[in-house]
Amino acid sequence: MIDLSALNLEIAMLRSGYRSGDFNPGEVVREVYRRIRERGQDAVWIHLLPESEAAAAAGRVADRLDLPLAGVPFAVKDNIDVAGIPTTAGCPAFTYIPEVSATCVSLLLEAGAILIGKTNMDQFATGLVGVRSPFGACSSFYHREYISGGSSSGSAVAVAASLVSFSLGTDTAGSGRVPAAFNNLIGLKPTRGLVSTTGVVPACRSLDCVTIFSSHISDAALVLDTMAVEDETDPYSRTAPENRRFLRPNRFGVPRAGQLNFFGDAEAAALYEAALHRLEKLGGERIEIDFQPFLDTATLLYGGPWVAERYAAVGEFVKNHREDCDPVVAGIIEKGEFLTASETFQAFYRLEALRRETARVWKNIDFLALPTAPTIYRIEDVRANPLELNSNLGTYTNFVNLLDLAALAAPMGFRADGLPLGITFIGPAFSDWELFRVGRAFTGEPTRRKNDALPENEIILAVAGAHLSGFPLNYQLTQRQATYLETIKTAPDYALFALDTDPPKPGLVQVGPNKGVAIETELWSLAPAAFGSFVAEIPPPMCIGTIRLADGRAVKGFLCEEHATRKAQPISVMGGWRNYMASLETLGPVG
Repeated sequence: MIDLSALNLEIAMLRSGYRSGDFNPGEVVREVYRRIRERGQDAVWIHLLPESEAAAAAGRVADRLDLPLAGVPFAVKDNIDVAGIPTTAGCPAFTYIPEVSATCVSLLLEAGAILIGKTNMDQFATGLVGVRSPFGACSSFYHREYISGGSSSGSAVAVAASLVSFSLGTDTAGSGRVPAAFNNLIGLKPTRGLVSTTGVVPACRSLDCVTIFSSHISDAALVLDTMAVEDETDPYSRTAPENRRFLRPNRFGVPRAGQLNFFGDAEAAALYEAALHRLEKLGGERIEIDFQPFLDTATLLYGGPWVAERYAAVGEFVKNHREDCDPVVAGIIEKGEFLTASETFQAFYRLEALRRETARVWKNIDFLALPTAPTIYRIEDVRANPLELNSNLGTYTNFVNLLDLAALAAPMGFRADGLPLGITFIGPAFSDWELFRVGRAFTGEPTRRKNDALPENEIILAVAGAHLSGFPLNYQLTQRQATYLETIKTAPDYALFALDTDPPKPGLVQVGPNKGVAIETELWSLAPAAFGSFVAEIPPPMCIGTIRLADGRAVKGFLCEEHATRKAQPISVMGGWRNYMASLETLGPVG
């Protein structure tokens, strides 16, 4: 048997190993439990499934490797229901055993994922620190004296320690992002309602989101695609109308210098500035914005009636079981009991005014690039000053759900003491897939490594226009779990035209070997069924033909019926659709 002690649990690596027969899901489960035993009492788990149950699940999916998450181990925060397994929300006295799994968990299990257990958390999801739990305080994977971040503490550490491929958390104020920063992970806080919260113990039900922790953006994207299903049992469930496109070059917003606060952490400030330079080198344009309306919005979360929403969720329990609750958590929740309806409406009015103010910002930028957290603290310091330090950690996170934004946290680098910090890319609702693209560029992560073998029977498709990354129809690929491979030019056999369509599209026409120009394309791979459904949606004059690439390969790709280009504008000189669209912003149409 192969030694799996150094196995990377990245989903693509597992799927490749399963297909090749190098190992099977049962062997991966045995390795996962070996790692868990080796770590010992690390405060990560509240309820660990018996190894025999996880092994049985592995056996059931061993013959279903066609499932998108077949044999992939995962964990869930213990405020998310799993049928037959206790839910504690970080409070033993609150424990109940659900008969039905949360919708998001059910979708993952149906996709073949293997549940390993339920993870530790700040009690009732109240905190960004990870120390407010009777099950023990989680520490950062990188230093046992420093906080893991919360409230999704155990979920983050389980991924950082390579005990699972991905995990679910929740996020109301930043709990799916701050722990990602402190454990060098990807943390996706999707658009509100994109993932069902049915079966989740609410913190603020109107704001709560189920989140994803992973080591790789491609893993988070696949998990989101699996869970992003409209749920009639969740009144807050929504379906993305389309992928919200960012324009190019990417204009990213940053606070004015006087509005940034790292609470004395000069290294965090330097890492953030270096991250902004990295974005600029990737073609981004830094735009300073007035960040004050966002900061003002953030104060409403704990200084307004949304504390009453926490009381509505668990307040009566806390009131009747004060001795069973974390005193800091109980103190926060109990403040919500006496907020009046008048105060609530006043806060709603204030929030709408701030939404109007912040809306102006999005006219000038594609996304915000902010520190995920301004600094990181020692566990003992948080225990000594629990409210102020927790509040500091939410500086750049607390406003996001109130303003109906999507956010992707990514690693930003390490301080000299070896502790990681993160940057978060924040965009309007339903920009989730665009944020993945930004994150991939920033981290340098390809969706698939060039040397990785394609899954059996997958079809390579060349796209050269509206289906490119960042353009209006790219979602038609990503929603079919298509995988970006690389950017490459065609052979010099083609001419490119700007068609009069909505959305704008180019027409690629073959004019003969070496009689045209080389046009930039992206290569994507799709499963046969996905390719078939994709082709069925293609309207005339577009069609799928065979395209010759600069390296001699021949792949399927978009071509255009020649008659549609007779009155179209020739743009071959631009070398590709991306260059042409960028030129419109600066030069106007090419004559």
